[in-house]
Amino acid sequence: MARTVDVVAERRRRAGLEKAAYLAIYQHGYARVTLADVARHAGVAKGTLAYHFGSKEGLIEAVMRRFVRTVAVSTRRAVRLAGTPDAKLVAFVEHQFYGLESTRRFYTVYVDFLSASTKSDALMRVQRAFLAESRALDEELARLSGAAGVEARAQQLRALVDGLSLRFLADDAPDLDVYRAVCLAGLRALLGFTSARAG
Repeated sequence: MARTVDVVAERRRRAGLEKAAYLAIYQHGYARVTLADVARHAGVAKGTLAYHFGSKEGLIEAVMRRFVRTVAVSTRRAVRLAGTPDAKLVAFVEHQFYGLESTRRFYTVYVDFLSASTKSDALMRVQRAFLAESRALDEELARLSGAAGVEARAQQLRALVDGLSLRFLADDAPDLDVYRAVCLAGLRALLGFTSARAG
């Protein structure tokens, strides 16, 4: 009799393995994390990871696809649901700095991933897909202040967010509210929002 596979259960299992890998990368760093570390985090045998992902690089690729996609989709959804241009900026900023530990964890793993992607074509493809998604959202926000110069404003917007994200990582006692306020003020200035225009 053929074995039937519960697709939903299999997806949940894979998502759990990816989350365990994400946490293991955060704890150990990409260069030092092993499949054995991830297996310990997930409470499974190392062979289970090899079965699902093939290799450490395959696992990391799956992890980053999942987490950058999750961040991109949730940010885009929040921005599109916001009513006013200023509310769109607020939603965007809240998704860039969305909780002290969550933000630190995401950017730590992401910077590690960036470094690894410079040495792997497969990981670089994931990075480029994420950049394309980010660029689309950045351009959507840049259009809030008109059609002219959208590409330049979108690049400036991304530079502001990425720069603050790196500073956040290096800050030994980051204040999330301060980072959000600085980011929001920078975006408003970049887009030429005044209090009258923001509403």
